[in-house]
Amino acid sequence: QVQLVESGGGSVQPGGSLRLSCAASGFPFSNYSMSWYRQAPGKEREVVAQISTTGIITNYADSVKDRFTISRDNAKNTVYLQMNSLKPEETAVYYCKARWRNREYWGQGTLVTVSS
Repeated sequence: QVQLVESGGGSVQPGGSLRLSCAASGFPFSNYSMSWYRQAPGKEREVVAQISTTGIITNYADSVKDRFTISRDNAKNTVYLQMNSLKPEETAVYYCKARWRNREYWGQGTLVTVSS
């Protein structure tokens, strides 16, 4: 059974940090590129960061460059998103996604609230 389970969300003040984790099971994790997306209330889901199968190649949305870091540990079947200097407009549900060829899996999401 394929599972992607996000964790690490919560409430944080503006300028704060959070580290999200996404634990994968039920598929060959190291074959899959991984991404983090987010969906704010009333807005479309958007990609935040992507990482290649080996972790060598990463890509970021312009809005999060130099503040967010995506990483993965293939031995633990886990992808991470370190988020620093968080802004109120980044309040959203954050999702991880696994993709390989025509296969795509999504997690259930974890809520991040940035508020004073």
